[in-house]
Amino acid sequence: MMIGKKVLETESIPLVKVKPLLEERSKTQELSYEQNLALDHVTKFSKLSVDDAEKLVAELEEIIKKNQAIKIADIMPEDMADMRLMFAKERGSHKREELEKILKILDKYREIKE
Repeated sequence: MMIGKKVLETESIPLVKVKPLLEERSKTQELSYEQNLALDHVTKFSKLSVDDAEKLVAELEEIIKKNQAIKIADIMPEDMADMRLMFAKERGSHKREELEKILKILDKYREIKE
């Protein structure tokens, strides 16, 4: 007899929110190989605090979809070329003005971090 697990729901979250979840889980049980890799990755590549990431995603959601906003917050692209690469596979294109507005918002959050 095989006992399976079923996914009840999925939700995209910023990378920085993964770290506290994994750290909390590690207190009660040993993390799997994949979970340890994820924790190492998020520790190395998180660019914002959880609060700032949530605020940034909320601001970006006024311009783009939530899953796009989360990707942008995780990667923090620095210029128009990076922005175009992020949206290269998306249907429909974003206007240059939208991309410039996103970059201005990102610059504001980069300043907070420094």
